[in-house]
Amino acid sequence: MRPRIRGPRSTDPPNGGIWSRLKSHHLVQFGPGLITGVADDDPSGIATYSQAGAQFGLNVLWTMPVAYPLMSAIQSMCARIGRVTGKGLAANIKATFPIYVVVGVVTLLLVANILNISADVAAMGEVAELVTGINRHLMTTFFVLLTLVLQIFVPYHRYVFYLKWLALSLLAYAVVLFTVHVPWGEVVMRTFWPHLELNAGSAAVVVAVFGTTISPYLFFWQASEEVEDMLVPPKEEPLALDGAKAPGELSRITRDTWSGMFYSDITAYFIILATAVTLHVSGVTDITTAGEAASALRPLAGDLAYLLFALGIIGVGLIGVPVLAGSGAYAVAELLGWSWGLERSFGAARGFYAIIAVSVLAGLGIQYSPITPMKALFWSAVINGVVAVPLMVVVILLASRTSVMGAFRSSPAIIALGWVATVLMGGAVVMMCIPG
Repeated sequence: MRPRIRGPRSTDPPNGGIWSRLKSHHLVQFGPGLITGVADDDPSGIATYSQAGAQFGLNVLWTMPVAYPLMSAIQSMCARIGRVTGKGLAANIKATFPIYVVVGVVTLLLVANILNISADVAAMGEVAELVTGINRHLMTTFFVLLTLVLQIFVPYHRYVFYLKWLALSLLAYAVVLFTVHVPWGEVVMRTFWPHLELNAGSAAVVVAVFGTTISPYLFFWQASEEVEDMLVPPKEEPLALDGAKAPGELSRITRDTWSGMFYSDITAYFIILATAVTLHVSGVTDITTAGEAASALRPLAGDLAYLLFALGIIGVGLIGVPVLAGSGAYAVAELLGWSWGLERSFGAARGFYAIIAVSVLAGLGIQYSPITPMKALFWSAVINGVVAVPLMVVVILLASRTSVMGAFRSSPAIIALGWVATVLMGGAVVMMCIPG
């Protein structure tokens, strides 16, 4: 398989030797799956995993091995849809289903994304204040403007390169485990044999963990990023028009997606474990923000662990916020037939970039409204959970239809895993609707 080099050689930095070695690195060869996986562990996700570990300790570790194959199956279907058809998820839904389906899904996606952006940038500002002492609102504004500048003015083939290296910030959560005592025997046992009472509290946390792991914005993002990659020189045709490349490309998608989801899943596992062996054992069971989780670690695991945890939140936030804003922009642009793409200039895709700007700035505006960041996080999780179920049904139908995918439909095993994920998420939605 040939390396997936981003962009023409004429745009490379002057130090070609170092750049060439970086391009050949294993990390650079992975694409949308890795970015999607890292974005899945955004600051709001970190807050959810931290709360789960603090409240129930080792007894929620089992959720990650269960979630891994399910999230991987759904995301691989989304990636395959984009690469085979040469169109994003919203465009495929629009072409296959009644217009009200895609309008409803895109509207709910935008609302959930804006609320999620608000929760993410609030967490980034909070931990930045803890580290630097600078007012959190100023830091939040700085991060919002930084993500906007990067998305609007930096070409995609360069931007995605730095996003991939920024993904290494997630390793901070594994490093935390080296600073504290970890009962590994009990960890293994509780991963496969948890002691978890089935009540409203534990059900809510399990629903939150699965809800933040399998999120609609990731579906749209990965499908559209496969299309973005095709448009970067040397340009490639959709597999529906150039089937000769299918074996190599579909193999790459499988490796990229399953490895990206594994990186996401194992990181979430480490976050739950880190907070379980520090906060939970010390009696700290209520964490309402990612910043609180970072702050609470300082007296328990030391300054290094605290700093790594805080910097990790900022690092993944710089990935998660652009993915949230970008996924909504892809969906709206495809729905309305606008020019779109992070590789295009602002002048060539004004509407697309306007959606990104409005989404991020609206998320910033909520910081100064009566809506608290955690309420925004809660309602984004609820909407994501509700939207995910019918959207997963739509994704499975698209990935299994010959009229859409031709000879490149997803395998029966992947389709089966997708249906299992849909049933579990549907049950989660029902549980959220049951009073008490």
